[in-house]
Amino acid sequence: MTYAQEWQDWKTDRERDLAEPYGWLALVSLDWLDDTPRTYGELPGAWWQDADAAYVDPQGAELFHDGQRLTGVRRFELVNSGPGTRVAAGDVEIEVARRSGYLIRVHDPKAQALRDFRGVPSYEPNSDWVVAGRFEPFDTPRPTTVGAVVEGLSHVYTAPGIVRFTHGGTEHTLTAFNGKTSGLSILFTDATSGVTTYAANRSLAVDVGDDGSVVLDFNRAVNLPCAFTVFATCPLPPEGNRLPFAVEAGEQTPYEHLSA
Repeated sequence: MTYAQEWQDWKTDRERDLAEPYGWLALVSLDWLDDTPRTYGELPGAWWQDADAAYVDPQGAELFHDGQRLTGVRRFELVNSGPGTRVAAGDVEIEVARRSGYLIRVHDPKAQALRDFRGVPSYEPNSDWVVAGRFEPFDTPRPTTVGAVVEGLSHVYTAPGIVRFTHGGTEHTLTAFNGKTSGLSILFTDATSGVTTYAANRSLAVDVGDDGSVVLDFNRAVNLPCAFTVFATCPLPPEGNRLPFAVEAGEQTPYEHLSA
């Protein structure tokens, strides 16, 4: 199989994931909770938060969490900037997440963005953008605070080290975060950002060899959810992760963002 075929298979899988019925393209609302129990739009139940957790009182409505119907007030204490949890309500799922404060957002498989999804525009694959590099771990992983696409919000992630590589005869370094399940995740911008690619960020997953070697395949640089929906709270790249050259590889500005 050629590199271009491998990349096309990866792109097909990527777009299939984006089109999942309860994924990012299914988001139709986002509300920030406060300390007063209240309803939000047509959502069943009353929702609120305190300093530590979020709460829902189903108030007789059929709400389910982890397959079990909620019969009373349920408390959700989550990790800041970490994964959320879902409450099912009929045909929709209500995500509860902690982003400094707590929020709820609705995933609806009938969302307009899902119906209109036609893939992600991307640069044609080019093996010149497959770059060798090296991971250099910090003595101790560093908690790193970054901004967010939502004004006034911040995220804190663990940075285990930097990735060093050479492009055009010049050495560059990028701060790396831990990947969701393994490896590294690198958030970056470059000279295409805001021109042909999404302005705020792109992300690159990187595996690390036993000897610290890495391969940066920029053809697989992807948009974060905030490029597709206004209901995402994505992080911005850490300071220093703006590359001074144009990475003409990977995903471009989504059709959804262009038409917003």
